[in-house]
Amino acid sequence: MRLTLCLLLTLAAPCLAQTRAAALRKMEEVMGPMPALDRARSLAVETLLTEDAGSYLRTRLTYEPEAGRRVHAWLLVPKTGGRRPAVLCLHQTTSIGKDEPVGAGPKGNLHYGKELAEQGWVVLAPDYPSFGEDRTDFEKDVYGRGYQSGTMYGIVNHTRGVDLLAAHPRVDPRRIAVIGHSLGGHNALFVAAFDTRIRAVVTSCGFTSFAKYYGGDLKGWTSPRYMPRIAGLYGNNPQRVPFDFTDVMAAIAPRAVFVNAPTRDSNFDASGVDDVASAVGRRFPAGHLVVRHPESGHDFPPAVRREAYEFLRWKFR
Repeated sequence: MRLTLCLLLTLAAPCLAQTRAAALRKMEEVMGPMPALDRARSLAVETLLTEDAGSYLRTRLTYEPEAGRRVHAWLLVPKTGGRRPAVLCLHQTTSIGKDEPVGAGPKGNLHYGKELAEQGWVVLAPDYPSFGEDRTDFEKDVYGRGYQSGTMYGIVNHTRGVDLLAAHPRVDPRRIAVIGHSLGGHNALFVAAFDTRIRAVVTSCGFTSFAKYYGGDLKGWTSPRYMPRIAGLYGNNPQRVPFDFTDVMAAIAPRAVFVNAPTRDSNFDASGVDDVASAVGRRFPAGHLVVRHPESGHDFPPAVRREAYEFLRWKFR
């Protein structure tokens, strides 16, 4: 039985690889190409502050994803010994950026980085370009460098953040996840699509099918922070955009994805989430794609958040 299963997985691997490659090509038509990163190049980490947060140490630092630019981030490291699972924590659209997931601000439901650190995870929470301490000039720093989208610029920042986690002496590099809400929810999916070291994803209020995003009006995706080509090349028309979230999910499969899609989320229609999940569900092993619909608005309520943490523990058991 074990031999048969291994044979089936071996035969399926080329098909999965081809599907993923095709999905990434579609995404790159809109986001621009993923640049070749010099992984041998130092991240030039600079520690700015370290605080005792009880069960973990909280360090404010910067790292250099590419020459000439820096990402500001929090690193939370539990005091308990041994190698730990790690999680990249991505914030929503908020002026305080990375500070929110590590416990700042009044929205306790979005303090998932702090909660995971208290549960023994090593946490890296970076600023997305133009939030928190980040001072990205999109015209000069993003498009002036040859990027075609703020989205791809963010993916590079985040995958280099995974480099930072994978190299950390307290991290088990085989157990790396990503979690995010809203802005962080779709960026969690985007970085996982391009970086296979991420073995599990939690996305909260982060996506819907393009056809059901505000009735198919994709203007919200077209600012310099996101993907201007959606407007410039594809006229904000979902039928013309080369990729949809079915492709993003296909690029992540067969890894693990937990989706929080509240019934009253005014940003991301829950039925569009179900459309995506139905289209790609067969690509995931049993239990590896979970969708929950709490009765709430654009939020990450406690019960579904606890279930998301259990999902991560299950994946890395």
